Amino acid sequence: MKRPYEYGYSPGRVARNISRHGLARTERSGVSVKIRSTTIVAVRRNGKLAMAGDGQVTVGNTVMKHGARKVRRLTTGNVLAGFAGSAADGITLLEKFESKLGEYKDNVVRAAVELAKDWRTDRVLRRLEALLLVGTPEHLLVLSGTGDVIEPEGGLAAIGSGGPYAQAAAQALLRHTELEAEAIAREALSIAAGICIYTNSEITLEVI
Repeated sequence: MKRPYEYGYSPGRVARNISRHGLARTERSGVSVKIRSTTIVAVRRNGKLAMAGDGQVTVGNTVMKHGARKVRRLTTGNVLAGFAGSAADGITLLEKFESKLGEYKDNVVRAAVELAKDWRTDRVLRRLEALLLVGTPEHLLVLSGTGDVIEPEGGLAAIGSGGPYAQAAAQALLRHTELEAEAIAREALSIAAGICIYTNSEITLEVI
């Protein structure tokens, strides 16, 4: 199976688009995607995938909700997905991705690439402001509206305002402990919640 970048999507482009303020900019369309107000982290280990997300919804400087579910099982439960950014836009994109999974018989890489194509070129979809993190025990992918489909190294990925904190914590736990994926994802998100003001400790955790 081809890696996502073999379909024409450059690894590292998302990293270049993420500014130190947590904004990913879609330069070609002129749209700024505010990647904040949440943290999603996913960890692959020992044939399992664990994905955790916090529950806080922030509008401006106000916390509007504490228990939102930003991580979901898709199709028959064989794929996990989470989003960071606008809640409405994230849910819309999850529905689009689930539709692609059905079309391509749960081939998560192909579905991700096809969604990224639509997301980048469709006049309506490209206005949606969110990042998606999707995965199975075999693949973990980050999708953005710039057409990026990235498979991070090391079986670990995190998105959102607290993403860097969660990723650093999870990476340390992967290197220096024998904890299972579920425990690493939960602890990494708890650490991020203690640092990022847009992330809380109301954790949704799914494991496949």
